[in-house]
Amino acid sequence: MKLDQFFLRKRRRTFFIVLGVLMVAWAASALTEFNLAKGILSFPEAIQWAASNFYPDAKAMSKLPQIMSKLWETLIMSIAAAAVGAVGAVVFAVLGSNTTKVNGFFSTAARFIATLFRNVDVSAWAMVLLFSFGQSGLTGFLALLFASFGFLTRAFMETIDEVSGSSVEALKASGAGYLSIVCRAVLPSGTPQMISWLLYMVETNIRSATLVGILTGTGIGFSFDLYYKSLNYASASLVVLVIVMAVLVIELISNAIRRVIV
Repeated sequence: MKLDQFFLRKRRRTFFIVLGVLMVAWAASALTEFNLAKGILSFPEAIQWAASNFYPDAKAMSKLPQIMSKLWETLIMSIAAAAVGAVGAVVFAVLGSNTTKVNGFFSTAARFIATLFRNVDVSAWAMVLLFSFGQSGLTGFLALLFASFGFLTRAFMETIDEVSGSSVEALKASGAGYLSIVCRAVLPSGTPQMISWLLYMVETNIRSATLVGILTGTGIGFSFDLYYKSLNYASASLVVLVIVMAVLVIELISNAIRRVIV
């Protein structure tokens, strides 16, 4: 009897959740005047257009050296932003972690700054910085740097809290100082996880750099925007293929490194 009532409550809960989701979807469609049926029916036409226009031809292949140069610029910017952000994130993570905090004030301040930087999307950072620095590589780099710093600070804090508890207690019991605990226990035990998070951030930055490049007029994103707006769909499709290949290669390299260090 109790089992039947349990499953009855589960079915009712599932029914009301599904009903709520459908009502939200219907309300959103009504407010935005989105026609789901029309959207689904447009798929065959969109696929047919892409198959007949969106592929690289011989003329587009002649632009491959220029596209690869922009891709290299984007890769370097993404890796540099993640690396510099990680350096600052280590400092703020140590100050903000419950295991290694100096005092409540610094911990709260570090967590607040990390939350602020993490919750602002990289595209929002790019638009804000665009007013101060204009369309330049520096704007794209700073946008990726701020997003990397916020995410990595939070990830490093959780890593320190998870892996350092027992070793920190052991060193505290032996009378070790604060810097000795951080340098001999916290950072060595958390380094593999931190490197793993750093590699993940590099992958994320490369994906985000395309959008940032469109906004800031730099890198591979700017090349795509330029070709697309000039209706050069063959070259734009080549840019997309190059980005996809680069992301897959970086992900394979990152996974190989993670298997070694973690």
